[in-house]
Amino acid sequence: MNLNEFNQFCKSLPYTTHIVQWHGSHVWKIGSKIFAIGSWGNKKNSGITFKVSKITFECLKDEAGLRPAPYLAARGMSWLQCYNEDTLNSNDLKSHLIESYSLVSPNSKKNSII
Repeated sequence: MNLNEFNQFCKSLPYTTHIVQWHGSHVWKIGSKIFAIGSWGNKKNSGITFKVSKITFECLKDEAGLRPAPYLAARGMSWLQCYNEDTLNSNDLKSHLIESYSLVSPNSKKNSII
């Protein structure tokens, strides 16, 4: 997924807002809560970052092409970064972005494991 595809997909989700900050990162929010960050060109932290459940975090954090999200996971949050575009196909990445959107949405029903 490239920058344009990432932005178009996130824009298609209801009630989202977009801002470019943190050295050119494309930050997508629902309300005031971030659900996705896309960063291209910053070699150290390039990739697409999204929130996941604790279970998903534990299952995927060591998979090739995925890593605990810089800064966010270090603070105990369940965020992953996909830094290799060959790791997740477009549909899988979109599914993770939708889940992230749902996790931070003010109307979502969260359970204790998320």
